[in-house]
Amino acid sequence: MESMVEFVNVSKTYKNGFQPVKSLSFRVQRGEFLVLIGPSGCGKTTTLKMINRLIPHTSGTITVNGKNIAKQNTVELRRNIGYVIQQIGLFPHYTIEDNIALVPALKGWDRRKIRQRVEELLHLVGLDPAVFAKRYPKELSGGQQQRVGVARAMAADPELVLMDEPFGALDPITREQLQDEFLRLQKELGKTVIFVTHDMDEAIRMGDRIAILKDGELLQLDTPERLLTHPVHGFVEQFIGKNRIFQNPELLPVTEVMRSDPATIYPHRSPERAITYMRQRRTDTLLCIDEQGKLLGIISGYDLQGDSARIRTVSEIMKPAEPVLPIDATAKDALVKISESRFGVIPIVNEHGKLSGIVTRGSLISVLAGRWKDEEGGVVS
Repeated sequence: MESMVEFVNVSKTYKNGFQPVKSLSFRVQRGEFLVLIGPSGCGKTTTLKMINRLIPHTSGTITVNGKNIAKQNTVELRRNIGYVIQQIGLFPHYTIEDNIALVPALKGWDRRKIRQRVEELLHLVGLDPAVFAKRYPKELSGGQQQRVGVARAMAADPELVLMDEPFGALDPITREQLQDEFLRLQKELGKTVIFVTHDMDEAIRMGDRIAILKDGELLQLDTPERLLTHPVHGFVEQFIGKNRIFQNPELLPVTEVMRSDPATIYPHRSPERAITYMRQRRTDTLLCIDEQGKLLGIISGYDLQGDSARIRTVSEIMKPAEPVLPIDATAKDALVKISESRFGVIPIVNEHGKLSGIVTRGSLISVLAGRWKDEEGGVVS
């Protein structure tokens, strides 16, 4: 995959010797959403600002779209990179449409094209142009202003967008709405985004990959799933929080909440045999499989008790085992589907339809709603 941004041994050193960024090397792929995160002073904002040369780097090479930024005109570089900050930075004496039109106007777009672009972007960020285009920033809420900030960053259709804690000052509900809407926009428009945050939950929710920085050094750059399940550094594990994966069931494989020894039975078995087996396994359902282990259906204890006198084999009362989840599903998938299950169980099958395990309400509760000891020996819910 083609790189949009590349850092090669990039450092920033001030005259007093302070070095907020130390020999960073990483690539950001075209269309990727990369999150930079770490404690205060870790160098994440400095790293972001070096990309559009708001802060010049001291050594190493930064390339954007294959071009060394040190050899480009700074003004032109910035006009081709979208930039969104927490303080928004809208010009108070400009209308909303004039704020959004600023960069396209500087790039020499004609008025009709600019007007069309402003209307298109206001629609994209959920603001009606007829209502908001002629208003001034002070007439908008914080969330609405931030939407305008995002629209302005997208105005000249940049391939790369830099975002420095853009939603940090918003209330939780507005913040979540804007996170969702921006993710939709990013996927729809195929933008490359580098996003700074101090909030790990936001990083996990937003990022295709997350870069964890500490003291100007890159400790780990990985997908949210890999960071949660395979932290390579003690600080990374501590910073993420050991129990965070349980708070993010969409990142937890269904195998973590699955029982791998479900009670099964062949379809030709007698009802008496089935009842005996249910008592032995202390269950009220049996999953019916064939000789190769392929899932066929489900037998309930209720049906078995009511019909045992009239049937010869359990296949006669077998019901479809719905819903079923694939082995690569997540715990969140199971949480959503468990309410649809008539018998309170979800069979898990591999790509060949062979039964791999079963998720029950009990197995979900024991993993996701249990209690884990924290690092100090206390308890967290």
